[in-house]
This record gives sequence, C-alpha cells and structure tokens, in this order.
Amino acid sequence: MTEPGRMVEYWVKTRNLLWITMILWVFFSFVIHFFVNALNQITFLGFPLGFYMAAQGSLIAFVLIIFFYAHRQNKIDEEFGVAED
Repeated sequence: MTEPGRMVEYWVKTRNLLWITMILWVFFSFVIHFFVNALNQITFLGFPLGFYMAAQGSLIAFVLIIFFYAHRQNKIDEEFGVAED
C-alpha cells in the first residue's frame, strides 16, 4: 500500500475511535440521566442507581473512557509507525 493510502487508513481508524468515544461520552453524560427515575428503582451499594450514576458513576465512566481512548489510539499509532516514545 502506498504511503498516502496508509495515512488515509490511519485517519479512518482514528476518526472511528473518536466517534466511539463521543458516543460513550454522550451516553454517560445525557442518556443515563434521562432515565434517572427508572434507575432509582435499582440500588447499588445501598444507593439508588440513578443517584449513584449522577454522583459518581458517570465520573468513573469518564475516566475509563479517557484510558480506553488513550490505549486504543496508542495501538493505532504503533500500527502505523507514528507512535511517540
């Protein structure tokens, strides 16, 4: 494959990762909180799940999303030979 073709493939993979990350962010930022009343019927660690997701769960999810994104982007960078040392 030619060099410009590999860069197009690199950016396609990077863009797809970005979209996956953004979808996860929207889910934990907005979608979960739309269903807070229904989630409050379930308890987690003694707290209503809706309350827990608003207070702690979404923050934990955001940190996990950051680590997921960094790990996957590093794999993509290594695959295409553009990783930083």
